[in-house]
Formats: sequence, C-alpha cells, structure tokens
Amino acid sequence: MMALTNSPFAGIFFDLDGTLADTAPDLVNAANLLLIARQLPPKPYAEMRPHSSAGARGLIQCAFGIDTKHPDFIPLRDEFFINYEQALLVHSSIFEGIHDLLNTLDAAKMPWGIVTNKSERFTHPLTELMGLRHRAASTVSGDTTAHPKPHPAPLLHAAEIAQVDPNKSLYVGDDIRDIVAGKAAGMKTVAAAYGYCGCAEPPQNWGADFLVNDPRELLNIVFPK
Repeated sequence: MMALTNSPFAGIFFDLDGTLADTAPDLVNAANLLLIARQLPPKPYAEMRPHSSAGARGLIQCAFGIDTKHPDFIPLRDEFFINYEQALLVHSSIFEGIHDLLNTLDAAKMPWGIVTNKSERFTHPLTELMGLRHRAASTVSGDTTAHPKPHPAPLLHAAEIAQVDPNKSLYVGDDIRDIVAGKAAGMKTVAAAYGYCGCAEPPQNWGADFLVNDPRELLNIVFPK
C-alpha cells in the first residue's frame, strides 16, 4: 500500500468527457440522430469519437462538415442538445480505474473536482446519475463562469470552491485546451492520453507536465513513492 501522506499536491481537478467518463457513445449517438433525421447515413463511431471532447461543435463539424459560423449550425446544435438531454447515460460509463482512483483520493482526504466545458444543463444531471456530483469538492461547467476553457477562470473558480491553492493543484484533461487552461491557472497538468485527444497535435506535444495512458497511473503522480 503506497503512503498517502506525502503528496506534492493539495488538490486534483479533472475534465469530465474523455477524462473521468467515457461519454462518447451517447454524444456520438446524439449527433448521428441528426444525420438519421435527415435521411443521411450515420457516421462510424470510430470516426466520431475523437471529436467528443469538443461537444456539439466538434461532433456537428465531423458529421456535417460545417463550423459554428454556418447558418445551419445553431439549429443543429439545439437539436443535438435535445437528443443528448434525452439520453445522457445510456451507454456512457466511468473509465476503468477512475473509481479506484477517486476512492483513494477520498481515503487520503485529497480534495478533487470537475472542470468541464459541458454546460450545467448536462453536467449536473450527468454527474448526479454517475454518482460523482456530491463526492466532488467542486463542479464547474462551461457556463458557470464568464469564460470556458482554455481560459483559466473555470479552474480558478473550482480551486476557490474546493479551498485549494491552484499553485498546489493538478489538472487532468484529454484536450490541449485543458493543458493550456491548467497552465494559465498555475496548476501542474496531466495529458490523459487514454481519452479522446481530438486535436491535431498528439498528447505528448501539448506541453503537459505529465502524460498518462491509464487513469491508474495518476496515483503515482499524486502520491509519488
């Protein structure tokens, strides 16, 4: 059993989609329903999965080849939201190893929180259904503060709620925006290479302080031997 008292960190914060939870199955389904409703063939899951960290924006761009400036984007986004809200937790699940990690953090009385760009409309019910919301010291969504990630405001807000010094905190995420936000907030950062990693740059090029291929590897970072 590793010692749980000599951590260099006072708290740890996680992105949600692609880091704590594998939500891509239900996100991709919500996007494919848009295609099906227009008599278009659904996209393969493997093609859509990497775009899940970018939510509606990334999945609609993958499905329809349009960006946020296209006149069809807003109607598609609103329909996507309805689809997703109706099936938040059908095939999604906590990543293997996360439960053990969180249990260890709780046993060590290490505060942990969630910082996601998902809107509160989805974050609150999803984390409630997953049994995460009331365990987390803080949960901050993309519309909780004035700016979403990669701005540091959500991370700083989460640290403030958790009463943790951001300069003694760790932020874990599967998108380069997470690393940019974490660094801007003064936190050490971890690239979750097991997640969706949908940007063009591979995780090892994001400039994170650490890189993990499995959530269980985080224990050796938080509680080094």
